Amino acid sequence: MMQIVLVGIGAGVAAALLFASVSSGVLLSVLLFYLAPLPVMIAALGWSHWSGLVAALTAAACLGLVFGGLFFLAFLLGVAVPAWWLSYLALLGRPAANGQLEWYPPGRLVLWAAVLGALIIAVALMSYGADEHAIRASLRAALERLLRLQDGPVALPGVTDPDRLIELMAAVLPPMAALVAAITQIFNLWLAGRVVKLSGLLRRPWPDLSAMTFPPLAAAALAVAVAGTIIPDLPGTIASLFAATLALAFTILGFAFLHAATRNIAGRPFMLAGVYGFVLILGWPALVIALVGVGETLFHWRTRLGKHGPPALPGG
Repeated sequence: MMQIVLVGIGAGVAAALLFASVSSGVLLSVLLFYLAPLPVMIAALGWSHWSGLVAALTAAACLGLVFGGLFFLAFLLGVAVPAWWLSYLALLGRPAANGQLEWYPPGRLVLWAAVLGALIIAVALMSYGADEHAIRASLRAALERLLRLQDGPVALPGVTDPDRLIELMAAVLPPMAALVAAITQIFNLWLAGRVVKLSGLLRRPWPDLSAMTFPPLAAAALAVAVAGTIIPDLPGTIASLFAATLALAFTILGFAFLHAATRNIAGRPFMLAGVYGFVLILGWPALVIALVGVGETLFHWRTRLGKHGPPALPGG
């Protein structure tokens, strides 16, 4: 028990330092800031969720004592609770029919990360105002300060109407922030799992990520979120957060399907590298991959592929 507490305290101090590094203003501190959930997750996955909980509370308390209540709440709600909860779920297991343990599915962890990413930004938006107009005005003022527009027009290359650019940025910033929050949770959970696995402390076997699945209700949730974006005012803004993060989750599922479907195809690395490159460079192909993920959820393409057998390599 003492080891669990000591590990949690040490991980909490590390998480607090990573989170507080953003106050330095150094460019590298942005990367460190996004790694703040990592120590909490490592403590939870490597020792127990109690160690992760100690780490979460320790980090939040340290930040609150040094920087005040705002940092305490920001870390507790935006980092600590999601990191601990995802780690707790990752270690859940139940006896299966074959006598082995059935561990919490990785697909559901991705969905949880998507939901938490949207919730984090939804709570953050509430601090800017109670309606969309107030939130947009606050975001616009913050962006203007960031771009130093308060002292007059700014000269941005290729931008003839800075006001319109700020309006556009204020509109897309919430869903983009939700995407970043979800990606941060997913990446840190994956990285924490790899670190703990290499140390030999990971209690669950490493899952086959290409075999992850989503429940059918996930596709319905995405459809509802996308439809909800047409609702005016704050409900539509909140719906856009969930639409963005759930679309990200289905994009991950779409890539999982591609990894499974191309497993025995010659030139697979080049094929996958090309798809990843198109998504990273152009962006919009991610929507196609997300639709693949939706199709896999609704029609179980991997199951059908398994029944008929994957394509054989030449000469195999």
